[in-house]
Amino acid sequence: MSAEENKAVVLRMIEEGWNGHNLDDIDEVVSSEYFNHTAVPEHQHGIAGAKHIVNWLVAAFPDTHFDIEDAIADGDMVAVRGTASGTHEGEFMGISPTGKHFAVQHVHWFRVASGKVVEHWAVRNDLGMMQQLGVMPS
Repeated sequence: MSAEENKAVVLRMIEEGWNGHNLDDIDEVVSSEYFNHTAVPEHQHGIAGAKHIVNWLVAAFPDTHFDIEDAIADGDMVAVRGTASGTHEGEFMGISPTGKHFAVQHVHWFRVASGKVVEHWAVRNDLGMMQQLGVMPS
């Protein structure tokens, strides 16, 4: 597949899977060999791991959204920069809902093979998110 086709796969995963909370889309664009380098070990592998992350985030932040600001592709690698946001309405990492909204920058890297996402890395501003939720000092 071309770099642009790989980018389209990743953008579909983000827009329909993550933002649309469409788990059927995850089945279509994520490989059974998927490995998420930034997830906890029990949720790093496969389609089930990718779906778990979406469900987990939606349970804590029902309006979770990732606004794509830049996306570039080179061969089988796709990089996406944007703003992750949501309102803390469910338990998150043992933290009771605060009702507060967050918006922080993220950068995500994906590797695509045979039309499916097979690897994912992320650089997230988790500290900024926790500060905005009011659970860490600014």
